[in-house]
Amino acid sequence: MDSVVKLKHADVTGHLNEITNLLESVVLPSPSEESWGENDLRLTKEWLKREREVCQMLEEYKKSGTEKCWDTHANIDFLREQDESITYQFGPVR
Repeated sequence: MDSVVKLKHADVTGHLNEITNLLESVVLPSPSEESWGENDLRLTKEWLKREREVCQMLEEYKKSGTEKCWDTHANIDFLREQDESITYQFGPVR
């Protein structure tokens, strides 16, 4: 039994664009030392350091996710072009 897998290019690219937009909308404000006022405790310094690390990890995650979406988008474009060239060369797939 033959089966045909169809790529719904517009749907997939729409989802990828939505994911990219959602990743861009995620914002975690960076902590500031000014918000702590005169507190000069080791705990405060460690907390600020860890909060900065969390913000940095989030930015790296967003960058990685966005790059993966771009790569997937490029792969899907390639698959569509490949399918179109096969279809035009040999006629419609049944």
